[in-house]
Amino acid sequence: MARVGLNTERLTVAGAELADEVGFDKVTVSALARRFGVKDASLYSHVKNSHHLRTRIALLALEELADRAAAAIAGRAGKDALTAFADTYRDYAHEHPGRYAAAQLDLDPETARASAAVRHSQLTRAVLRGYHLAEPDETDAVRLLGSTFHGYVTLERAGGFQHTPRSGGATWARILDALDALLRAWPTAD
Repeated sequence: MARVGLNTERLTVAGAELADEVGFDKVTVSALARRFGVKDASLYSHVKNSHHLRTRIALLALEELADRAAAAIAGRAGKDALTAFADTYRDYAHEHPGRYAAAQLDLDPETARASAAVRHSQLTRAVLRGYHLAEPDETDAVRLLGSTFHGYVTLERAGGFQHTPRSGGATWARILDALDALLRAWPTAD
């Protein structure tokens, strides 16, 4: 084991790379052991099981994505921030499909509270500050953006738009225009 330099961090990164190559659902301790040319037992001192490995990959992906989103929206407001934020998620999903899938893993509440998932909510709320939404509208807008971005990227990654004459990028730009208009004219509750 020492000759291949295995540790939890290296296994997590290798697992994330494997997820991007073969799909997050195919990442297991056995698949990772094969990648390193070792027996499964060699990994168990670093990861408890496949669920633990997949959780670590999810945490890595959430951290990477939050770092990218924070850098993208820094110094921006309104539609510029919205577009930078949305493009970051879309680009990450295309560049790292397995990691993006990992970021959607349902984490237990304690792990989620200690993860970068909290930063994602904070970053979304930072984007929304430019639209001056009060609660509960801000929470509703956070959910709207998350579901729109994830839904579009999921359909796009699955090839859902490849048989239409309009490019996915053109539609994406129009969706962002529409979201900006909606957020600026958010309906007030009675």
